[in-house]
Amino acid sequence: MSTRKTILSKAQLQKRVSELGAQISRDYSGKSLVLIGVLNGAFIFMADLARAIELEHVQVDFIRVSSYGKSSESSGEITLSKDVELDLEDKDVLLVEDIIDTGRTLAWLHHSFQQRKAASVRICTLIDKSERREVDIQPDYTGFVVAEGFLVGYGLDYAEDFRHFPEISHLELS
Repeated sequence: MSTRKTILSKAQLQKRVSELGAQISRDYSGKSLVLIGVLNGAFIFMADLARAIELEHVQVDFIRVSSYGKSSESSGEITLSKDVELDLEDKDVLLVEDIIDTGRTLAWLHHSFQQRKAASVRICTLIDKSERREVDIQPDYTGFVVAEGFLVGYGLDYAEDFRHFPEISHLELS
């Protein structure tokens, strides 16, 4: 049994994603951009963000990595199950993630894309849980800072469930 308490409404999410899209559009004005979403959690956020970015050239790709499995705690071990298919050399890359907590996954991804000789690699996250950070990685674009609780909805999951809800909620398992 579980209960959910909404902490970010659909309207709050839409407003902030629009603001992020406008900021990214300004920062990359006149450039081409490659958005790389981290599956599965970022797919809803990235779809909305891509539509909010007003640039002439935006490519989209996805990568799938995992450090949680079916648990609510990170294992600390990163597993790559789907790599990007686009050539990233000399391209501006924006990694799009649903949530950064320990930072291990994003630090690993950031380093990986730098090794692929991307022109630049930045990070956009919907949720930053910086109090849980174990490695020194900071997002360039942050939707919201949320201090506590296990979050679900708007792509965030628990054991691959709850992603489909249009708001973000604290999940309490009983």
